[in-house]
Amino acid sequence: MASVLLVEDDPVIRTALIEALSAHGHAVRTAAAGFDALREAAQDPPDAVVLDLGLPDLDGMDVLRMLRGISRVPVLVATARDDDAEIIRVLNAGADDYVVKPFSGGQLAARLAAVLRRSAPAEHAPAASAALRIGELLIDPLARTAFHAGHELVLTRREFDLLAYLVGRADQVVSRRRILTDVWRRPYVDEQTVDVHLSALRRKLGESPAAPRYLHTVRGIGIKLVTPR
Repeated sequence: MASVLLVEDDPVIRTALIEALSAHGHAVRTAAAGFDALREAAQDPPDAVVLDLGLPDLDGMDVLRMLRGISRVPVLVATARDDDAEIIRVLNAGADDYVVKPFSGGQLAARLAAVLRRSAPAEHAPAASAALRIGELLIDPLARTAFHAGHELVLTRREFDLLAYLVGRADQVVSRRRILTDVWRRPYVDEQTVDVHLSALRRKLGESPAAPRYLHTVRGIGIKLVTPR
């Protein structure tokens, strides 16, 4: 059972969606306005958010951006806006899926289930408590510390997540799109975001794209972290 925050100002639609989601085993909380939704998400984070864009106090796009500033919670946008450019804009802003009204309760529940599956930790991911070592790199996911040649690396949260992800998949080529899906949980973000963070990691590891030690770019495919020779 997932905890779902339903953000919908129309009382008739809200009641119907509560019934549909509850029938599929979800615990549903509601908010009829954007500021209420943000307060709910901050005070008691849900497992997922179903967000209408037409809200009385804030545009749903603004709510989505603010949510993304405080949380990585999966967001399923459910709205009557069916313009293709609008859908692309919403997905690029961080929504995990988009469904256009009218839709059935079954369709909404199925899309929500898919979003929750994608946001769940991958079964093949390394155990959170297992320390990872590659060459002179030592990553402790539980303590969220990283050492190189005995010296602790000062990493941002996202840099650490990216490095731990690549170390856990050493010698595997991983596409930037897969990294955005698994690390950022936002597959529609510009892939250049990954390159910016890779550049920062290379700098902190004392290497460069022209003279890589750990982080190798496989042209046209992705990134591979290897044990230096």
